[in-house]
Amino acid sequence: MKHFLLIIFFVNVHIACSQSKKTEIWEPVPKEVYSKIDSAPPSDAIILFDGSDFSNWETWGKKEPEWIINEDKSMTVVNGKGSIFSKESFGSVQLHIEWRTGTKDIGKYTDQSRSNSGVFLQKNYEIQILDSYNNPTYVNGQAGSVYKQHIPLVNASRKPGEWQSYDIIFTAPKFINKKLKTPGFFTVFHNGVLIQNHVEIKGTTTNVGSPEYSAHGEAPIMLQDHCCVPLSFRNIWVRKLE
Repeated sequence: MKHFLLIIFFVNVHIACSQSKKTEIWEPVPKEVYSKIDSAPPSDAIILFDGSDFSNWETWGKKEPEWIINEDKSMTVVNGKGSIFSKESFGSVQLHIEWRTGTKDIGKYTDQSRSNSGVFLQKNYEIQILDSYNNPTYVNGQAGSVYKQHIPLVNASRKPGEWQSYDIIFTAPKFINKKLKTPGFFTVFHNGVLIQNHVEIKGTTTNVGSPEYSAHGEAPIMLQDHCCVPLSFRNIWVRKLE
């Protein structure tokens, strides 16, 4: 009897294994990508800024940026010199960027005047950068907001002068015959904390009026120059997702 039950057991295992194989997918095999530490660019990343130069960036009129490169391999915004754009255009991406809000004269400024900037995907869709540490402002304009569209789930801001990070998953909108086919989406981690969970982009982020989509293709990533307390950036890399 025991021998018979053992045979039944192995037959059932064989059947289960055969059934499970029907749902196994073996191809295509994902490409192997190695990352040394979480903030380091993986092997398939495009390095947009490593602290050496502005070779991957330009400003309005395709001129060389007039921001400052520091000894610690960061760059600092020079207010009034204009926003900067990646020379390469992108669609859907994973973007890593580190930033540090300024400490100089912060007692003079509050609200949106304290280290205001933003990282724009495809020059249209902004994740707000701001000193939001003990600095009340409108919540759909604080650090980590999809500007004027989505409030962050939490405020993960660090003190002025401390390095912070965004890890952004951007799904680009799609257009057919200049009409929107599918909207864009953002997932954002601020200092490792999820603050935007696959939220739908409602259109070009704007300070005045309602957001609307305007058809476009791949476009550069933009870092904003905005008054009044300068801030710094470092370790910017991107992975194409399509």
